[in-house]
Amino acid sequence: MEPTNEAADPVARGWRKTARQSIRDLFIWKQRVAITNDAGETHTVWARPVPLKNPISLMAQLSLRDWMFFLVGFAAWSADAFDFHSLSIQQVKLASYYKTSKTEVSTAITLTLLLRSVGAFFFGLAGDRWGRKWPMVLNMIVLGLLQIATIYCATYGQFIAVRSLFGIFMGGVYGNAISMALENSPVDARGLMSGILQQGYSFGYVCAACANLGAGGDPNSWKVVFWVGAGLSIGVGLIRILFPESEQFQLAKQAGHNKTNYRAFFKEVKLIMRKEWRLAVYCIILMTWFNCECSSASRVAETNVALGESSGAQGLRGLGA
Repeated sequence: MEPTNEAADPVARGWRKTARQSIRDLFIWKQRVAITNDAGETHTVWARPVPLKNPISLMAQLSLRDWMFFLVGFAAWSADAFDFHSLSIQQVKLASYYKTSKTEVSTAITLTLLLRSVGAFFFGLAGDRWGRKWPMVLNMIVLGLLQIATIYCATYGQFIAVRSLFGIFMGGVYGNAISMALENSPVDARGLMSGILQQGYSFGYVCAACANLGAGGDPNSWKVVFWVGAGLSIGVGLIRILFPESEQFQLAKQAGHNKTNYRAFFKEVKLIMRKEWRLAVYCIILMTWFNCECSSASRVAETNVALGESSGAQGLRGLGA
């Protein structure tokens, strides 16, 4: 931001006043900033936004080393998505294999997503306490092993139990993957690179769909897709071993900031939630809506296509008769 000498009204306090001020500011190509002078006096002025930069020039700021770190983080996030969608796009096959309904199979998806937050919490703490490297290595390898364990589940109950454990380790991937990908990126390029990194989830879904297409429609073919996912996750975990620990974590460790004080952590969370609970509720509603739209389009598509093909085949047989 480039501050100007043009005075502006102070930043509003309270959610109603903030909302009204934000709506008015939508039509002003400037942003309010509070500036404190040497005497400790604070006043608000308008600031011009930083001009948009060419994305090619931003990506050119990354060195070969930066790109290597980014690609491994991208691969981890893509493998995570591949493993998850290996189930969601093969519900019809799994229902046939376990001789149950698609609704029962989708219970595994629900449990996976419910326990994902648990994994994100614990692996996030582990990343701050023991570093980005080894928690991520453990996370990816166990994720692959759980894919293999799913293949050898003989009963529906075993299947549900393994996928529940999978949800915990699935939740731990994104935090350490994004840390690895972006901590080594130049500050100016992090916004762009974070957007590219997020597409790793879509890329993983597309790869899982292609693997499913190549495996065919036989009820037992779902195992092929899970084997591919297991190889990807374990492979990414082994590749991560070849990379050093995050420089940011090492600097924090030298300064003594890596010793997690859990009591202080929960105290800060409580303080933040008390102060910003409205914003937290808004973000929860926003992401709930976003994921609802995403799930209705992607995770149900394969089931609808499979059912459509089955109905079409039955119709053709009826006409032939």
